[in-house]
Amino acid sequence: MKRFLPLLLSLLLLAPATVLAQQTAERSAAYSVETGDRWVDVQLQDINHYAERYPDAFLDEVSRYAGVPRGYISALFTAHGWQAGDIYFACFWAKASGQTCRDSVRAFSQDPEGGWEAVVKRMPVAPDNLHVRAVRHAIVASYEHWDRPITLDATLKRQLKR
Repeated sequence: MKRFLPLLLSLLLLAPATVLAQQTAERSAAYSVETGDRWVDVQLQDINHYAERYPDAFLDEVSRYAGVPRGYISALFTAHGWQAGDIYFACFWAKASGQTCRDSVRAFSQDPEGGWEAVVKRMPVAPDNLHVRAVRHAIVASYEHWDRPITLDATLKRQLKR
């Protein structure tokens, strides 16, 4: 029993990293997203690549700043094969529009036709510019938390006055 305890502890410590091991370079390279905002789409693709290398930081970010239980986000990867970019958008869109991440996930899972742009239009809360703006600002904040460079478009440069 004494020999198995260190092995068990090691496995438990590695569990968070293996949860996101499914976010591979191949999956990220094949990922495409359609939110209706080209800048957001590019950032979500990059978030996929970030989650490949820093899965714990990705989980922490979404959990902490979108207010979603970490276990739920992990389950989307392991049980449902969701991409990091889709998880990020689902949870931060939900926060911006006053819904739950589960609402966004459910809406996308039931009918992903047309990508996120079409899905958010079918959700109970009609999308508006303030929702998009909140998601864009959340992305900028996440990149700051991750100490990751980001290129702002003209709109964000005006809004954030950088």
